[in-house]
Amino acid sequence: MFEALRKTTSALFDPDRRFRQARIFHATRVALALLVSIALTTGINIPHGEWATITVLVVIGGLQHHGNIRRRAAERGAGTAIGALIGLFLIVQESYFGIPMLTWGLLALICGYCAYHAVGKGGYIALLAAITVVITAGHGNQDVYDALWRTVDVLIGTVIALVFSFALPAYASYSWRFKLASLLRACAAVHAKIERGERDEKQRQQDMMKLSATLVQLRSLIPSVSKETGVTSADLEEVQHSARVCISALEMLAAIDPDAVGDDGDERCIRDLLLEMASALEAADETMVHQHASLPAPHPDDPSIGHSSHAFLTLQLTAELSHLRDHLSQMAAQTKFPYSVR
Repeated sequence: MFEALRKTTSALFDPDRRFRQARIFHATRVALALLVSIALTTGINIPHGEWATITVLVVIGGLQHHGNIRRRAAERGAGTAIGALIGLFLIVQESYFGIPMLTWGLLALICGYCAYHAVGKGGYIALLAAITVVITAGHGNQDVYDALWRTVDVLIGTVIALVFSFALPAYASYSWRFKLASLLRACAAVHAKIERGERDEKQRQQDMMKLSATLVQLRSLIPSVSKETGVTSADLEEVQHSARVCISALEMLAAIDPDAVGDDGDERCIRDLLLEMASALEAADETMVHQHASLPAPHPDDPSIGHSSHAFLTLQLTAELSHLRDHLSQMAAQTKFPYSVR
């Protein structure tokens, strides 16, 4: 029994397992959050408890990463508070003036204003405010008692979603680490094909599309990773830039004939560094990068380059990989990231 418990605990807290089974962990967390919402609102007989359950789905249903959930819950709370106050105002004015046309006009004006801001910065808050206005006030004929309880339900759902975001959280920083490692391994594989002289155009396009898709995924994680770890977005963008330059160099290398044969030792050094950086990211061990021997410093006036496009691009790739290695090492030394999460 203890062995089974140990294996279960190891699986739950293993970052690699949680990254590879992220959808299962996410689905389990959402299902448990919904059960808690239903049990809580039904158990103490909160009116309109289904709105709490709906809010749980809105906040965490489509978000896996802890940083995203925290931001979405904060935005949800702000939008709910703003919308609830406006909705209560609409109900009060409807009760006082008794003019439905005025209420409808104000409702349309308020929702139009929110829609104007919904397509810019803070758009989710504006959208949630408009939705909460309609939930709270209806068409102006809602009872104040029901409106207040619906507001409470939305806030309860937000709190439940935020609590469950801390239960076996799927950190964006884990995903960033493993995706970057996967990208580096894929770059090493593409580089090996280039040096073997493989010239399958269709396969080359597929390889580059996969690399570009992974790069896009990495970019989408940057805001959440920064929130989770305290690493500045500028540092993460620098890693993104280096990865993009490496992919571009590989794409150009694959598209030209190797008019000058590079040194086999240098080529192996490039692939070794790519693979060792990937292993360091996966194992959360910064010493694997620190211990790697430095690549030769590139010099644009090196006479061995001559007019060789292949040699020049290899030089650029070497320089960018050196920069990427140094930057990752610096990040690890200063913040223990990308090798750990605070």
